[in-house]
Amino acid sequence: MEQKTAACRRAIAETLFEIAKEDKSIVVLTTDARFSASVDIFAEQLPRQFIDVGIAEQNAVGIAAGLSKMGKKPFYFAPACFLASRCIDQIRVDVIYSRSNVKLIGVSGGVSYGPLGYSHHALNDVAIMRTFPYMTVILPSDANQAKAVTRFLVEHVGPAYVRVGRNPVPIIYENEPDFRPGKSNILLDGSDVAIVGMGETVYHCLEAGNLLRKKGISAMVVDMPTVKPLDKDLILNVSRNIGRIVVVEEHSICGGLGSAIAELLVTQNPIPMEFVAFPDDFLITGWQEELFKHYDLYYDKLAERVITFLNKFKK
Repeated sequence: MEQKTAACRRAIAETLFEIAKEDKSIVVLTTDARFSASVDIFAEQLPRQFIDVGIAEQNAVGIAAGLSKMGKKPFYFAPACFLASRCIDQIRVDVIYSRSNVKLIGVSGGVSYGPLGYSHHALNDVAIMRTFPYMTVILPSDANQAKAVTRFLVEHVGPAYVRVGRNPVPIIYENEPDFRPGKSNILLDGSDVAIVGMGETVYHCLEAGNLLRKKGISAMVVDMPTVKPLDKDLILNVSRNIGRIVVVEEHSICGGLGSAIAELLVTQNPIPMEFVAFPDDFLITGWQEELFKHYDLYYDKLAERVITFLNKFKK
């Protein structure tokens, strides 16, 4: 059977559009990225709830913050590579320090832009965003979870950063899953090792878990959509009952989900960990799939990394 796929960015935009038809307080902002973010439907059908600021990413943050102070629910869509770098001071002051109810949607995150290279990769966004007080940081793993995240964001009061990719990704959840910040989903139970992923790596974690099953290795696979707040209860439970964790993320090895988990465990229950992420260096040039394969995030390479890790840290 052919694997179903759908783009998370489109799922968010379409879900938000359906809600915005009834909730006139929702306003979508973008910076010359209406098609990249799939929010062109707002410009066409809800123009009074749509603002294209042009190529002025920092200004858009300030406008969104101002709208929030007037009772609106602003959703600002922009490429993650610009949103999580060029706009940091405005996010820090206008959104975080000012306690503004702004939702930041970083599209085409990670290495979605592939050959466009370092200037267009968003691989330190999670590290940056999770340092801000009161910021919720979310990376949905598929389109159905992205829909559930969108419904949460509309009702949630407070700043949030959501990172999604550009391309269609495999469907993991047949229906919209229950989404609560700080709560993870166990996709595959196991006792030898826990593989924890976020965002678009979750599919590869699940496939790697299935490959390992065929080799006699019982791997738990966890979808952890919120890096902040972290699912501390699940992580501590895994550390005590399984004792070995592999963290997989489309992010720099510095400061992301792996770092967040390690920060918790080093003070509570230190255990062997493996980090499968992009190195602290400039990447080779290639498409997203090529980069995943080269850096071991693709499921078959990931399974090999897990086996090597388990051989190094045998129970």
